[in-house]
Amino acid sequence: MIALFVGFGFLIGILFGFFGMGGSFLITPALLVLGYPAKVAVGSGLAFVFGTSVIGALKHRDHGQVDYRLAALMTLGMTLGIELGKRVVFLLEELGSADLVVSIAYVGLLAVVGLFTLRDAHTETTGSGGTDLAERVQSIRLPPMVSLSGGVTVSVWIVLAVGGTIGVLSGFLGVGGGFLLMPAMMYGLGIPAAVAVGTDILQITISGAYGAFVYAQADSIALPVVGSLLAGSAMGARIGAGATKLVAEDDIKGYFAAMLLAGSLSVGANELSGQLGIEALNTVSIVLIFGATVLVSAAIVLAAICALRHEGTESWCRLVSS
Repeated sequence: MIALFVGFGFLIGILFGFFGMGGSFLITPALLVLGYPAKVAVGSGLAFVFGTSVIGALKHRDHGQVDYRLAALMTLGMTLGIELGKRVVFLLEELGSADLVVSIAYVGLLAVVGLFTLRDAHTETTGSGGTDLAERVQSIRLPPMVSLSGGVTVSVWIVLAVGGTIGVLSGFLGVGGGFLLMPAMMYGLGIPAAVAVGTDILQITISGAYGAFVYAQADSIALPVVGSLLAGSAMGARIGAGATKLVAEDDIKGYFAAMLLAGSLSVGANELSGQLGIEALNTVSIVLIFGATVLVSAAIVLAAICALRHEGTESWCRLVSS
């Protein structure tokens, strides 16, 4: 089991460095699928977020892909939201419905964000919907205003509100907020994808530390699991962070959507397995969460190699791009 988590951590490290997410959007569902209690899955996911995000934040800083003002504001909003989300989880745990509610919330959020991102990545006028939303958000002139990367100027209160909302979901679902924060910055605020990834990781370092701390106080972290995952992710995160400089923005969105949709289907299959008593669905759930991680990680590495060698015409290069 330790070897499994080390290997899984390496693959998630690649995804984390590439997408700007701590990997808990995969860790928490995986632990739920493997039978860990909801609060332990949530707490362990946040602990992994903190450990692995430190590595990626340093790498993205070297690439100049971090907006420190945006990270500070998002961190403030999310820290307040995480505390509220944690309280909701523990209340549901007392009522005996935490596993079901967290699983349903995961399925819904991952599916919605994944489908939206996939549509944007494969639309001829790529990013037009996100651009319209960002322009509407930027048109709200509620002082004080703050200037961000990509020529974006937006109200401080809007950034805090976005951070607070994601923080509530982060504390509730046991995620660093990356799978929500990255699209929120790209589509809601108009931040360039590469900067959104780097800023996301820096913010996750801080909010993940706080989330791990509050769950550790409640003895809700599986330390052997977290340690094994971190051991594997250390190298993977550096590979993924380097790939963001090489892979096209639309491909980043496409891989991101694939992982979210796989996570949604996996948690959904696991929940149906428990409700209907069909063991085959549990097997499908495990194959989805681990299989998608392997396939997308491999696609990212291959796409980066294609970009380095300028071999976009090769058949396998066209495959990973499509």
